Amino acid sequence: MLLWHFKISLTDGYWYLLENKFIKAALVLIAVYLGSQIVYYILEKYVKHLTKKTKTKIDDLILSKISRPISLILLLAGIRFALIPLALPENISYYVFHIISTFIILIVGYIMIGVLKIIIHEWGKKWAAKTTSTADDQLIGLLDRFSYIVVILIFLMILLDSWGIKIGPLLASLGIAGVAVAFALQNTLGNIFGGVSMIVDKSIKVGDDIEIDAQTKGTVIDVGFRSTKIKTRNNELITIPNGKLADSKIVNYVMPDTTIRVVVPFSVAYGSSITEVKDLVMGEILKIKGILKDPEPIVYFKTDLGSRLQGTV
Repeated sequence: MLLWHFKISLTDGYWYLLENKFIKAALVLIAVYLGSQIVYYILEKYVKHLTKKTKTKIDDLILSKISRPISLILLLAGIRFALIPLALPENISYYVFHIISTFIILIVGYIMIGVLKIIIHEWGKKWAAKTTSTADDQLIGLLDRFSYIVVILIFLMILLDSWGIKIGPLLASLGIAGVAVAFALQNTLGNIFGGVSMIVDKSIKVGDDIEIDAQTKGTVIDVGFRSTKIKTRNNELITIPNGKLADSKIVNYVMPDTTIRVVVPFSVAYGSSITEVKDLVMGEILKIKGILKDPEPIVYFKTDLGSRLQGTV
């Protein structure tokens, strides 16, 4: 009889513990924490072992980026679930649940930005390795920044919506404001799109020798979003807005290849042997490193200046 009473008491105590809201919340929290650690262990121990067998590094980098954030998301979701049995007052639970949801949204956004950055960089490196141009590196940087801004805007709208903020009127307001901003930044946007068009068209790139007009010629040292920097032969730095540069006639001396034609005038005393002068000049020219043998340099005389002969190479 005493044993039976003891068993009933244990059973009653067991059910009492389960019905206690604080015990329930604690048990749920412990279970979720253990579950998040198990998931993290599986990702790091087994899934990482599988990704190492693949030929690409992208999956390894992505897994390293998302393992800890995923376990943290599970833990935050578990905390939110564990608070339900506590039956918090509505004004408190509203803010607590939304704060937890905010952290989850931010972590998911962090994962998306990281994954996109890895994919763009790894894909971009393979693409850039196939070319000798630096334009693809600049385009990859532009794509990286653009994807970063897009993801932030998307998750910002999701975050506002989770707090009950109507984004429809906000988007309409942003549309009107966007038109006004577009007019105000017309030149800036024109320069940005001009830079993008030059990068895509590969009309110029860093290291090219170009000429825009008689006063603007030199080596391209930077192609930015808004402007392009040119270093002149006098060691001067010229900054040109990309919008203006895209609309200009550009002479690129290194495209389609680095071969250029150079015209050098010279003069000799009147009465000099033209044949000997030609042989002498041609011999010295062919000693210069980088001079092409085909087509062969040409030396000719075209002007009689009276006291001297004007020749051209």
